[in-house]
Parts: sequence; structure tokens; C-alpha cells
Amino acid sequence: MHLTPEQEAKIDPLLLTILPDAEGDEILQVVMVLGEDEANTSTTKTLQPSQFSSRIEYRQALIEQRKQQLETGTVGQTVEALNNLSLTINGGKTSRFLVVEGTAKEIIKSLSLPGVKSATLDQIIRIEPIPIDPPKVEYLTNLILDIFPINKDKVSQAAKQYISNYYKNYGRLQVLGMRKPIKLEEIYTTVKVLPKKLIQQFTDLEGIQESFRTRQQYNLDEAENNKQSGIIIANTYKYLTVLGAPGSGKSTLLRKVGLEAIKGTLSYNCIPVFIELKQFTNTQDIDLLKIISQPFKDCDFPNVDNFIKIGLQAGKFIILLDGLDEVPNNTVKKVVTQVREFIKDYKNNRFIISCRTAAYNQQFNNFNDVIIADFDDTQIKQFINNWFCSDVDKRAETAKKCLAALEKKSGAKDLAKTPLLLTFICLVYDQSQTLPKNRSELYNEALKILLEKWAAEKRLERDAIYKDFNTKLEIMLLSEIAYEGFIVDKLFFKTQELVDQIKTFLARNLNAPQDLDGEAVLNAIAIQQGILVERLDNIYSFSHLTLQEYLTAKYIVDNHLIEQTVNKYVTETRWKEVFILIAGLMEGSTGADQLLLYMENKALSYIKSLSDNHRFIKLLEWAETKTKNSPADLTPVAKRVVANANANTYANANANTYANTNANAYAYAYANTYVYTYANANANAYAYAYALKVFIQFIDKIEAAPPLFSGVNLQKLRDQLQLLNTLIPNEKEAREVHRTFAKKLLETWLNAFDLTLDMISLSLKEVKELDQQYFYIYHLILQCKDGAILVTDETWKAIEERMYRVPSS
Repeated sequence: MHLTPEQEAKIDPLLLTILPDAEGDEILQVVMVLGEDEANTSTTKTLQPSQFSSRIEYRQALIEQRKQQLETGTVGQTVEALNNLSLTINGGKTSRFLVVEGTAKEIIKSLSLPGVKSATLDQIIRIEPIPIDPPKVEYLTNLILDIFPINKDKVSQAAKQYISNYYKNYGRLQVLGMRKPIKLEEIYTTVKVLPKKLIQQFTDLEGIQESFRTRQQYNLDEAENNKQSGIIIANTYKYLTVLGAPGSGKSTLLRKVGLEAIKGTLSYNCIPVFIELKQFTNTQDIDLLKIISQPFKDCDFPNVDNFIKIGLQAGKFIILLDGLDEVPNNTVKKVVTQVREFIKDYKNNRFIISCRTAAYNQQFNNFNDVIIADFDDTQIKQFINNWFCSDVDKRAETAKKCLAALEKKSGAKDLAKTPLLLTFICLVYDQSQTLPKNRSELYNEALKILLEKWAAEKRLERDAIYKDFNTKLEIMLLSEIAYEGFIVDKLFFKTQELVDQIKTFLARNLNAPQDLDGEAVLNAIAIQQGILVERLDNIYSFSHLTLQEYLTAKYIVDNHLIEQTVNKYVTETRWKEVFILIAGLMEGSTGADQLLLYMENKALSYIKSLSDNHRFIKLLEWAETKTKNSPADLTPVAKRVVANANANTYANANANTYANTNANAYAYAYANTYVYTYANANANAYAYAYALKVFIQFIDKIEAAPPLFSGVNLQKLRDQLQLLNTLIPNEKEAREVHRTFAKKLLETWLNAFDLTLDMISLSLKEVKELDQQYFYIYHLILQCKDGAILVTDETWKAIEERMYRVPSS
């Protein structure tokens, strides 16, 4: 749309990026400043304090005089003119500052009014449906008619509306704080494909001994070698599970698949239906047929129920189920059961499910599992160019400067691989031209930008909702909401719950404005900021789970709840991100020291609760004694960690952290994994031969590095294994012969390291308990150390000195 030079001079750069490319029907909200009638002001009688009996009366008279000046002058006349343009105005005739809402077309007209001095973009309220290409409508219409032959004109009209709605809801990306929506198709997502066996080992709780061993050693390299586009993967697999970290682009990929289905560019013809699983907040039966039918009913499809049933039976749909990890814990089993039954009943259709990797438990059989890849350099560059795409930014080369700043800060560059964090990076850079390395600092800075920008543009003195409700108070309120929800595993909040919590917060805080309406505050946060989002009627959630986790961490730090939180939740994996963020928020001369010490105390308390004869106590003692004087190029704590890596999930992950470049460490850990697996299986001649081959290969690797253990004769072990290789029983021999051979194989390996079968024969229950109560805690301590602003050298050395040792009484 065309703007005159006079109109352009009145608007800020943000609005300038929107209006020239607008179609006209976009609904915008802007903050306008109106001009004063200087002549009217100059002829107004000057009031003196001496004319009044009190200063209160004097101030009231000044206010009334000012109101009359504005109402009868330029401000009042301009407000009337804005009303005549069918714009919605918040403010009235007694303030020079107005929040105006209306179409882009009417906003442009208002800029020609002489009383409008400036206009600043507040937010885009709504983007009207994108004009739909006739070929898309024709494709979808014909696809539907093939399923259910009915009136073509009605189907065509409904198909056009369905496509329009899909593009409106899922075809544009406007992440929290983005200047304007961008086409989703401009963001490309790739996925890393992990072999199904490795995925199962990583997520199968019954196979916990293997889960993290294989995960740490193999999956990343194999995934890099198998990197493919998300659309190729969607074309390849009928049933697909898309895994990824928070904010990695799982939902974006599902939306993109739906867009490709609408265009008919997939390798199969199907109709996309996008379902957000987070909507299932209660334990009542879930009617997926009804849910799938609703968007078609909204578009006035004829005979919807019959069309849906016939189409599902014919396998003509692709069902995109987004956010399995965001289903509340009390309903997730029912949701999984209902979805499984639905897939079983309509197995000819295609299904894609997204879920956080950490929450994935292999709930669905016959699904192929893929993991979202980090953004590569090309994608990061494209995203930043899309963000800073206005004419002003292009002239200033903002995108180029932001990319250069990323290259200089490896920490920020690493964060930028995740789309959500890259969004925050753009926000922070746009405001400060600097990039923090710490993830907690990044969230903090991004949140401040959002709230303070809002405060500067909209918290007008005349409106009670903005009065005295400063940024710090709002962050305190949001943190409390986040924390109170997170401790009970609540991601969704009813309107009344939030309103009541806001009222309670305001009532108990003497410095908070007491006349604010709780519902109005909620509405402001949700509509004008987008931090809380209304997902369903009267059901809200934070715009992203990661944002709730950050605010939860902030509440814990601000309210000195760190020790209490560690004692209650340190072994719950759901809290992992919160603890890492807590570490990044702890400041002062000792940084995150106290958090790490509280966590360590929980791990040590568990060890102290074990009897002196417990197998794991014996393993700890053995590891310290056996590695104490070895020449391996590892610290004492690294030697102990690696030595214990053979029988525990997080123990192996910790070993990789401490010894990820040490061939000896890897060789020892995985040799023990293989010997335990093969020697205790219902083995056959082939398995024995393969196991022996692997063991000898590991000896080769161990010999290439300084010995990790003292007194291990590797040549003798090699000779013994080669002798056993000539004595492998054939499959016809008695089962007892096989058991004897398996026992001999295991004892040969263990004896070489001065281990006994009893020492490593931890039950599955013991392994799970050790993982949860000890190894997981130390794994989290390492992650929190890396995520902290500061950990003192003295404290960390003391923790390492105690790590993987039997604590003194």
C-alpha cells in the first residue's frame, strides 16, 4: 500500500515495515500521539494556588482545566475524526496518547489527519487469510470429491476456506517478540535420523543398562551422516515420531508437512489435520473423530461426519499430532491409549507425532523415530535475515552485524542452533547490540526487552491497568504463576485461576496498585504481550514451556527456595532444565556454589544410606584403589568416573563428559558393556565369536593409550581370549556346556581387572535406583556447572575430590 512522505514521517520503523506491504485488511494496534492546539493553550487563564483553599483543590482544578483544553482543542477533534474512520480507540478525549486498533487501510488514512503527530506499532492483532492459489483449491477439491462425490461448488468453497484457515493458523510464524509474521515456508528444518535400535535403547526404561551407553557413543555421528530434510522423511515413513529439544522446531516441521500436503507436493495425496495435544487437559474420553471433524465443520463442508469416516477408512488423511510432551501427566496415559486405538482403527492413514526427546518413552509401535537437527550456519543466517528484513535494517546491515557478533561469541552461537533461542538472540541484539553467552542471562534479557518495550509504548498514565504496575512487579507475578503451576506439573491454567492468583498477588503486595482488575491484567499480558496465550476458551498457558521453566527458576532464586527445591525435585528429570537455569541465575561472589553443594549432598546422602557390603560401595572402593596410581592422562576424578562407567546409565554419560577424548576410557567402558551383554545372553557360537572379536579390538584400543588401571596384564588377557576363541562350543552341545563357557568368558575378562562377578551383578532395580539417586545427580551437577555464570575453583575442586568416592562418615 502507498504511503506519502508526510505519512512516512509520522511512523516508527516497525510500522514502516508493515504498512507498505500490507494487503489492507490486516488488523493492527498502534500507539498514537496527538498534537496540542498551542493557541488554545496560550489563551487559557493561568490558575494560582492562592485562588484555592487547599493544594488538593488546586491540583483538581488544574486537571479539569487540562481536560477541557484537550477535549475542545485538537485532541478532541482528532479523536472524533478517528472514530469516523471506524477505528477502535482506547483513551478518550482527555489524553494526547491513544491506543488505536483497526485495519491497515484505515490506519494509513488516519496518518493524514493533522492532529496525528506520530504512530508506533504496538502489535499485529490479526492477519487476514492469505489469498489462496486456485490450483491448491482445485487439488484439494478433487481429492475430496474422489473420497466423497458431492456438490463440487460447495466442496470447492469449503476447501478454499479450509486452506485459508490452515495458512492463517499454521502457515505463518510469529514467535514471541517478532516484528511481523513471516511465511513459515521461509524457515527450513532438517532432522537427524537415528537408527531405530539406538532410539529404543535410549528411551526404553526396561533396557536402562544400554540406553545411555549407545546414546553417547554413536548417535550423534550417525545422525550427522544421515541428515535429511524433514519433507523427505515425511515422504518416507507412514508413521513418524519427530523428537527434539525444547524450541527446536518440532511444531514448525509438522506445520510445514501440512502445507506441503495442501499443495499436493508430497509423494502421496492426503488431507492434513493439525491437532495440538496440549488441549487434552482432563481425563474424560477423547473423541478424535469429533476433533478431526471440527475444522471441516467450521468451513461448512457438506456431510462432514460421513466424509471424515469414509476418508479415514480410505487412508486419505495425514494426522499431525503436536506436543505429546505437553499433555499433563494425569491425562497422558489416556491420551496415548486413545491415540493408539485411533491409529489401530484407521491404520491406512499417515500419522506424525511430535514430542520432546527427554519425554519420549516409545509409546507407539511401528513408528519411525527421527530427531530434529540443530540449525546449521545456513539456517541461522536465513533466520536472522528474515528477522531483520525491514528497509531500515537492510540499510543498516543489522543482519550482517548480528551474524558477525554471533561468530565472535561461541556460547551465543551454540544457543543460536535452537530456533527458540535464536529468536531471543535477535530480540536481545535488536535492543542492546550485544549477545550474552549464558542461557539464563539470555532469557532474562529477552524478557526484559519485551516487558520494558511494552511499558514504554503502552503503559499510559491515564489507564489504571498500567499505573504503577512496573516491569519488576510483572516479572514477579509471572514467576509466581509459573512456579505454582510447575510444582504441580500444570502447563494450563483456567482464566479464573489466573485472575484469582493475580488478585492475590496484588492484594498482598503493598507497593502494587490495589485498584487493578485481575482480568484486565491477564488480558493485557495475554493479548498485548503474548507471554500467556489463550489456547482454548478460558484456558491459558505460557507461550512456550521453556519460558515457564525460566520463570520458575527465577522464582526459586528470588525467593531463596534452592535448598528446598533440590531436596524435593533434584532426581526428577522434568526439573532438569529448571536446575540448569537456576545455576545461570545465581550471582554474587560464590555464584552457583551453593546449588552444586546442595545437589552433591543429596547424592552423598544416598551413598551413606547403603550398607558397607553393598555392591556399589565395593565398586567405588575398587575404582579408587585400582586407578589411583595409573599413568592415564586423566585427573583422579576422571579415572574414578570412567572406572564406574560399565554398569550404569548416567555413569556412562558422566564418563564421556570427563574423558571424551581418551581412547582408553571409551575402550574400557564399552568393553565391559559388551562382555556383560554377550556373556550373559542365551549365546550361540556366532555370538561368542563376535564377542571375543570385539573384546580383542578393545584391547588394541586400550594398549594405544596410557593404562587406566594399575597392574592389568593386557597381553595375558589377549592370550586367554584367543585360547577361548578355539574352545567355543557348537550349538549341539548341552546347555550346561554353554553356561560354563559363558561364565569362563566373563570371569576371564573380570579377573584381568581384579573384579568379581558379584561386584558387577547389580539388579535392574539397583541400577535404576543408582541412576536416579546418584549418577543422574552428578550428571546434572556437571550440566549446572557449565550453565552457571560462576562456580568458584575452590568449591569445584572439593566436589571433584569427593565425586565417585565412598564418603567418610
